[in-house]
Amino acid sequence: MRFVVVTGLSGAGKSEAMKSLEDIGFYCVDNLPPTLISKFAELCYQSKGSIEKIALGIDIRGRGFFKDLNDSLETLKQFGYEYEILFLDCSDNVLVKRYKMTRRNHPLSSNTDIVEGIKKEREILNELKQKADNIINTSNMKPRDLQEEINRIYLKGDTKGNLIISVTSFGFKHGIPLDADLVFDVRFLPNPYYIEELREKTGEEEIIRTYVMNSPISVKFFEKLSDMIDFLIPQYLEEGKNHLVIAIGCTGGRHRSVTIANLLYDYLKEKNYRVLKKHRDYTLR
Repeated sequence: MRFVVVTGLSGAGKSEAMKSLEDIGFYCVDNLPPTLISKFAELCYQSKGSIEKIALGIDIRGRGFFKDLNDSLETLKQFGYEYEILFLDCSDNVLVKRYKMTRRNHPLSSNTDIVEGIKKEREILNELKQKADNIINTSNMKPRDLQEEINRIYLKGDTKGNLIISVTSFGFKHGIPLDADLVFDVRFLPNPYYIEELREKTGEEEIIRTYVMNSPISVKFFEKLSDMIDFLIPQYLEEGKNHLVIAIGCTGGRHRSVTIANLLYDYLKEKNYRVLKKHRDYTLR
């Protein structure tokens, strides 16, 4: 039997994760009081194969119940019931945007602001996060991306390092992405902006990619960039990092950064890394 406890930060995507698990055959139960977990697990393990996969959703909405979760999980170990923890994480700024978009209050921000509620929740969940078997950072994920990651881990059994790489293009004039781990400046590459017939196009188009990469400097830069990324990723895997954000920036985030970000995304996909892509500013002026 596979018994998965799904938890994490409020707004990080637990509901979507539970839906995805249900779609691949998990029997899903949401917000069961922690004091009942051991009894529930006992019933499941005594089902004699009628229930093969269980997903149990637990989050901070349990409030008073949540502090009992660690004790309940320890009881499962004592009884010999095997379980996994899936933790949904997300950056603070993205969580704030999600709450503002949905106009919902954070469960711990009734008497304070959203940021303080998130901070308090992180403190409460930190110990549980350290125990997690799989951590998914949904900061740059769409629901479909999360579904694919759930399928990769729980359907295909691929848990290689749990590292998700996000490649983001941006424009320096709009600010550096707050969640960037690595930032590369490509403002020295050939700029299509100064070619009138290319100015309104973006790095998503082949004519722009050809223009940017039709230079020995561009080719040499990408060789060195990919070589550095090849060196760094194993170090992050060794460290246990679960989300790496690589930001590629040019002046406006429309041509050069989009081109290089696309090339890097394709390069990492070919190496079978879990990689996401986001062009933050290419539609802006």
